[in-house]
Amino acid sequence: MSSLLFPLLILALLVPMFLGMRKQKKAMAATSEMQDSLQVGDRVQTTAGLYATITSLDDDTVELEIAPGVVTTWSRLVIRERVSDVVEDYSDDEDASSEFEESATDTEIRLTKDS
Repeated sequence: MSSLLFPLLILALLVPMFLGMRKQKKAMAATSEMQDSLQVGDRVQTTAGLYATITSLDDDTVELEIAPGVVTTWSRLVIRERVSDVVEDYSDDEDASSEFEESATDTEIRLTKDS
């Protein structure tokens, strides 16, 4: 019985390690594929958390526009992910805020009541 315990213990430690390495390899392959498919005009996020637009691509470097007219050069490896621009619609919020507007007399009453 004790002769089987040691090989089972080794196996129990090696299987999760093997599965973890496999998962990490797949993630690295997906990241590498994404970095190879980058194009000028793509919105990206770097590993430092910087959001920018690609203005130029070379084999090893990428130029990112981080603000209008501000272009910086980065290693291509720092691109974490491609980001899609989400346009938020605030038109409903404007309507909601107009419902809660109070008149000048209501404001004066509220402020004098709190004092």
